[in-house]
Amino acid sequence: MAGRHSALLLLTDTPLAFAALKETCGHALSTILQAHATASRDDKDRGPAVLDIAVSACGKGKPFDLLQRFLADMYRLLAAVSAAASVELDGPGGVDARVFFVDLDGQACGDACSYGPIIGVKSLMRSNRSWDTVYLASGCERAASFAAMLSARETTDNRIKTADVRTLDLKTSGEKPSTGLVLGQGTAPPTAAAHSSVAVGGTFDHLHAGHKLLLTATVLALDTCSSISQPAQRDGQEKRVVTVGITGDELLVNKKYAEFLESWEDRWQGVWRFLQSIIDFSSSSTVDIRRENEPGPNGRRVVVSLSPGLEFRFVQIADPFGPTITDRDITALVVSKETRSGGQAVNDERLKKGWPTLEVFEVDVLDTADAVSASEDSFESKISSTEIRRRRMNLAKESSL
Repeated sequence: MAGRHSALLLLTDTPLAFAALKETCGHALSTILQAHATASRDDKDRGPAVLDIAVSACGKGKPFDLLQRFLADMYRLLAAVSAAASVELDGPGGVDARVFFVDLDGQACGDACSYGPIIGVKSLMRSNRSWDTVYLASGCERAASFAAMLSARETTDNRIKTADVRTLDLKTSGEKPSTGLVLGQGTAPPTAAAHSSVAVGGTFDHLHAGHKLLLTATVLALDTCSSISQPAQRDGQEKRVVTVGITGDELLVNKKYAEFLESWEDRWQGVWRFLQSIIDFSSSSTVDIRRENEPGPNGRRVVVSLSPGLEFRFVQIADPFGPTITDRDITALVVSKETRSGGQAVNDERLKKGWPTLEVFEVDVLDTADAVSASEDSFESKISSTEIRRRRMNLAKESSL
């Protein structure tokens, strides 16, 4: 996705344990969040500052459990640090942080693929994405090499504006230094099957860190490492489809602070903006959007084609199952660990139809355990749509006085 974002933070030597991650990155994240939140508040027409966090990953494979656990820890740290620093996340005057993985060695998916959330460094450089500020770890050879590539890119491509490159002194954790996340290792095996059609569901009101974790994990369950830039019929590959079931407005009237709920239209667009930011690193992509209204359940949807071989379907759902029991081609479902019973219920319904069951991927739940010092209420306000609506209600009351 072309466009200029506020900042890029490249993390090259990233520990896996949350305590070590907090020790290494906590202070730097606090500094960055506060600086860009201040700039966002000063420019009220710009919206939240967009912070791309690119985490170095090397090796082959795409181990779902390893990557989702790291994402959960990173988004948990972001929520906790922002709460401690009184920085708004994802809202006006705040910072909108998105985490993806960059393969600095070109081993994970190679550099031919322009689709994340694991992206080769050459594909990142070929994209039109640019940043006002780039943060790199000081004294790191891999960060220095990235800076050189960035400088060469800005010199040869006049479409790319020069970034302000700054170095950070990241604290050294007790873990042995690494070259980033090592794919293909860990206690859990990589994805058992290459899924070409995956699904996830939710309300997705006021998109927050928990939503970002769930959505990124959904794309990780999809086979995006095969070629998806050409029409499926041309290379014998199946079209890749991500189906996002989003609860319809009529089912949400009894939600707390319902008057501050986003409309279904706003919610699907918010989900798409985030997904595109972690997936689309093509240099000049053309996005095709069409709306479909068909009779029967799950008939209202917006279909976004990012390429001939990659499609996103945003479906308005009116029941707990959504398109998982009306679309036989879906083969995988991503749920949070607190909603794992929903995955079993879906498979029970599919069995009644004589359909194959779905492979269910579970994503961790964000919580305050081991987080940086912040009250539970302030942390919850970063990862709960209900708390975000309550805060919006209170702000509206204050502004009316």
